[in-house]
Order: sequence, then C-alpha cells, then structure tokens
Amino acid sequence: MKTKIYFILALVITSCSKSDDMIQVPVAKKVEHKITTHGDTRVDNYFWMRLSDEQKNAKNPDKQTQDVMDYLTAENEYLKEKMKHTEGLQTKLYDEIVGRIKQEDESVPVKVNGYVYYNRFEKGQDYGLYCRKIGNEDAAEEIMLNGPELAKNENYFAIGGQSISENNEIIAYSIDLVSRRQYTIHFKNLKTGEVLSDKIENTTGGITWANDNKTIFYTKKDPVTLRSYQIYRHVLGTETSKDVLVYEEKDDTFGCSIYKTKSRKYLMISCYQTLSTEYLFLDADSPNGEWKVIQPRKRDLEYSVEHFGDDFYIITNDQAKNFRLMKTPVTQPGIENWKEVIAHRPSVYLEDLDIFKNHMVVTERKGGLIQLRVMAWESDQEHYIHFNDPAYNAYTFSNPEFDTDVLRYGYTSMRTPQSTFDYNMTDRTQELKKQQAVLGGEFSEDNYDTERIMSTSRDGVEVPMSIVYRKGTKLDGNAPLLLYAYGSYGYSMDASFSSIRLSLLDRGFIMVIAHIRGGQEMGRHWYEDGKLLKKKNTFYDFIDCGKFLIKEKYTSSEHLYAQGGSAGGLLMGAVINMAPELWNGVIAGVPFVDVISTMLDESIPLTTGEFDEWGNPKDEEYYKYIKSYSPYDNIEKKAYPNLLITTGYWDSQVQYWEPAKWIAKLREYKTDDNLLIMDCNMDVGHGGASGRFQRYKEVALEYAFLLDLENITN
Repeated sequence: MKTKIYFILALVITSCSKSDDMIQVPVAKKVEHKITTHGDTRVDNYFWMRLSDEQKNAKNPDKQTQDVMDYLTAENEYLKEKMKHTEGLQTKLYDEIVGRIKQEDESVPVKVNGYVYYNRFEKGQDYGLYCRKIGNEDAAEEIMLNGPELAKNENYFAIGGQSISENNEIIAYSIDLVSRRQYTIHFKNLKTGEVLSDKIENTTGGITWANDNKTIFYTKKDPVTLRSYQIYRHVLGTETSKDVLVYEEKDDTFGCSIYKTKSRKYLMISCYQTLSTEYLFLDADSPNGEWKVIQPRKRDLEYSVEHFGDDFYIITNDQAKNFRLMKTPVTQPGIENWKEVIAHRPSVYLEDLDIFKNHMVVTERKGGLIQLRVMAWESDQEHYIHFNDPAYNAYTFSNPEFDTDVLRYGYTSMRTPQSTFDYNMTDRTQELKKQQAVLGGEFSEDNYDTERIMSTSRDGVEVPMSIVYRKGTKLDGNAPLLLYAYGSYGYSMDASFSSIRLSLLDRGFIMVIAHIRGGQEMGRHWYEDGKLLKKKNTFYDFIDCGKFLIKEKYTSSEHLYAQGGSAGGLLMGAVINMAPELWNGVIAGVPFVDVISTMLDESIPLTTGEFDEWGNPKDEEYYKYIKSYSPYDNIEKKAYPNLLITTGYWDSQVQYWEPAKWIAKLREYKTDDNLLIMDCNMDVGHGGASGRFQRYKEVALEYAFLLDLENITN
C-alpha cells in the first residue's frame, strides 16, 4: 500500500539536537491509555499503534490505521536518511555476501520410496526448483515445483510443507503469500502436471498422507490467535466443507500437529505445551479408524514417540530431568508398561532418536556439546562419532529410509562450512557428500581461529561461549566484538558456520555466541534456570559474558556490540535497560519487548501457549516479576547505546507494534545523542524477507550499522 504521510495526524516533527544535522526525527503522538492489573496502573501512551488484522487488511484505512502507517513510514524514511551515507557500504556488503553463495547449487539427494529427491537453484533466482529422479541420480529429472514461477509477482512467497503420496503420484504442498505462517495447501498430479482443484486455507502448512493415496490430514489455525488447534481429514476430489474434524484441542495452552512414523505404519497426533505432551495414534492403512491415546497428558510429563517393530520407543522426562529412553508394546502403550532402554544420566541430556533396521542413533548433549551415539539392536556394540573442533554443531537429518546402514548427518563449526556426511554405522566409514561452497575469494578455515571459553556468571555458574575471529586479530581490548544469544524456550544456539559472518570477521570483528541459560545447551536444568521466575538469569548471564570478554581483553565497552532476535530481542531490550553503558551498539530483531501487555492479552497469537515459559501475569507474583524486566515497562531517562531495531508489519509472532511502541518510548526518554533507528519491512513477517537473496539486504543494513559505528567505511 502506498500511503501519503499526514504528519499533522500522526506525528509531531522535531529537528535533531545536533545543529549540523537537520534530519527530521519522527516523534509519535501520545494518547494516554491506562492499564490496571492487581491494583497497579501502567500508562501506555503508544497503545494506539496496535491495529487488528481487519484494520491492516482493509482496502480503505480508517484514521487510526492511517496514523500508524504514517508513523511507520516516517521511521523508515528517518532510517533511510540517517544511513544514507552508508548506502555504498551496504551495496558492497550485499555484493560480498551474495558473491560468496554458489548461484547454481543443489542439495544432496535423499532416497525415499524408490525416488531420489533434491532441490536446486538456478543462477540469479531467489527461489528453488523442487525435483526428483526415479531410482537413482542418473535418471531423468522431474521438476515437481517451480519456485520462480510460483513466486512470480508476489511481494512475499514461502513454500511450507511438501508431502508425496505413497504411490508417488501426488504432491501436496503449502504456500504462504503474506508472511503470517498461515499456509494454503495445494495438490499437483505429478504424472499429468495438473494442479488439482482441492485447496485448503489457513493451515500450519504440514500435510500427512494416509496409505490409501487419497486421504490427507492437516492442521488448522485459530483465525485470531493462530493457535494450531484442529486436525482435519480431507479426501482428494471432495469439497473442503466436507472435511472431517478428527481432533480438536480444547485446552488453549496446548497446540497440536500430525505426522507419520518413519515406519509408515502409524499416523501420530502430537498435542503439546511447554510442560506436557500427549500422543494419539492410528494405523495409516485405516484413515477412518479410531485414534488411540498412548499416554494421557499429565502436568510436567513430556514424551515423544518413534515406532519400531511391535513397540513404540519413547523419550521422556518421567523421573528423568535430562530425559531417558523407554519402550512399550504398541498394544499396551500406557506409562505403566514403559520399560527402560537408556537410563537417565545427570550429566547427559538425551535430545533425539533416529531408528533404522539394524541401529538406532541417539543425539545427546554433554558439557554443552552434541554427541551422536550409534547403537546396534542385535548386540551391545555402540560407539560415538568423533568431532575435532572445540565448539561445533552436529545433527542427523534427511534419514527417511528405515532399511539402511547409512546415517546422514551434518557438521559445522564457527570456521567449518556446513558439511553433509554419509556414515556407515556398521564399518564406521564415512563419505563427505557435500560441503557448503564459499565463493568470492580464497576462503580457508585455516584463516580463522575458534575457541570455547567459560565465563562465570554472578551466581557462580559457568556459561560457555563459542568464539571465532580471523587469525592475526589482536586480543588487546581494541577489537570490535559482536556478542549474540537467544536464551529462551530451551532452544540451543550451537556453534555453526556463516559465510555472511565473514564480512565482519575479515574487517576485524570477533564473533561470539553466548550459550546462556534459557537454552538447553548444558542440559534441562539450563532451560529451567532461565525461565519463569528465574528469567533474569538469562539477562545476567549475557551481561556477565560481556563483562568477561572486556576483562579478558577480547574487546572494550567502546567496541562491544550485542545482537538478538525475537525472544533474543527481549534479551536485547532487557540488557540495555540493566547495563546500557556496556554496549556501543545493539541490534534488536523483531523484539518481544512489551511482555506484560502481550501476556495479558489472550487474543494475541501465541500468548496462551507461553504461560509456562514467561508466567501468566494474571497471577500477581508473575505480574510483578515480568514487570520488573519487561523492556518497554523499564525504560528510564538515561543514556542508551546506539540501537537498530528491525520488524515486519505482518509479523504474527511478535506484532509490529511492540518494536514500534518501544522505539517511540525510547525516543521520549533517552538522554543521549546516540543513533536510534528502526527498519519496518511493510511486506514481511517474523522471518524477514523471502527469497534466497533479498534477506541479505537486511543483513547488509545491520552490518553497515555496526561498521559505521567503528568508522570502518569499506
């Protein structure tokens, strides 16, 4: 939408305090809005920025919508003017980043049900081709989905799930054209090329086939909260109005999804929330049959399910904080019949399981590092796959075939590009199938040093950090350093390679990932010590990591930068309130900063499912604790570091108005002359721009922001 800016309606325009800088600063209007909870009244002068989906989608915007659009447009114009002198640098960075990417590229083929599947990119294309060959890699190519054609003339385009019928004839695929992760499912006959008339809207994007080649199951989202709450059965060729609701999740703190076991024997409905899970199963040959519960949900009981032979294999936290592996007969799946296969270990977190005909592969964490443990079914033989770097990431993926002795896994470190291996679990040999190509220069991992060090947080807990820098970088306190973390939901941020990152490393930056509490790198306790009423540990860990890096002369506060996105953006908001003097600059991506107001409003997407992550502020104890760190509620009249905020107008996870209100309030309160800018992409949501290359324009802006603060101009 192209919108004329009516400043008199939306803004009061003031000039910058610097006499030599006449760029107009957008100052949002203030409309008093009082929110009283537990007898405590908060005044939110920027509450007016919140729009409903109906307002955002209206052809003729009302006055409030126009005011919001004017303000966001003014912020974008201000950013453009303030960063105008870096446009040449941004172009150079973008060209560098894209220049390292192999334009004509192809994934390693994966064999499934008699075909090999792969994706490939053609030169200059933002979107890929989804292909397959029958039998082996020497057969003729069949293009199933043509990404460039499907994305033509779209401002945003993303393919979600893809699923092939058991007879290999029909592909079901889902597309999002708005960037709110609400997908429409389509079907294509791969024999004739015909796109079928069946079309299913407002889904999660996942598609699961029954074994009859005509029945699929999908998950619907609540149109307001976007909670995944209903699972339907659809038969090809019938009207979607006749689709059968097979499961509805009534508890609004739970979501649900559906998948098929690797054995292709069972369909599984997964019901999940932060502290509890429940699974139902159905024979995939009988899609109209009756679903059975494996183990009814219980508070604080989590489990996940795989199928092998006559048994279900279950990873669970039952009497096991770091989880253990159990098995139970398919005919008697309840917890009373679970038998232990791998016992709980206080120092090892059991994370995942891959099952094959002769082996199972267990993904574990010990000391914060991933281990891949290979175990034979028919003997006591087991071994671990060995890795060399001090900090790395290893993971199993693309292992859909059951009857094979070959495990596919990925490996990367802060200096080692993404590498795909096929590992023979019997003779322990392996083959490197592909390593990410890094073009545009003579890249060598030998040009970079990587470390793993421990920082001690204020309560005595040791927090690991993964570090990379170009060899020759002096560790004398003068190097610029970018510290990144996430620290929520138990998501572990493992050390991994980024060719994008080279644009900073080769200009003298040190890059550090802080594995702070709230993640799960050091085990389940690491997560539990960084959530709910212990959430501040996440922020303290990050601040203390920054102080440690200064103490050890990796950098100084004049050259220390921080970055985080989404819940990591909350982290950024908290640390600049708690320790603003520590950072020269901060990048907050799609930041979750208005925690109290969001968690009090159950109509906002994702809120109800997150009470066990942040706490429910309707409980006064949680209200007071969340308020004590919520970034928006703790802005004070003081100096803040240079700050770049990014957001997307269509974001369904962190609504655009959180960062928009945050920057407006920061402008009102801050006492410094530091840079404060926001990039609101009016076409995208939480994940940023779609396409292979467009997103790197956003990265170029972020890097130019950092380099400009370091007076690095090329």
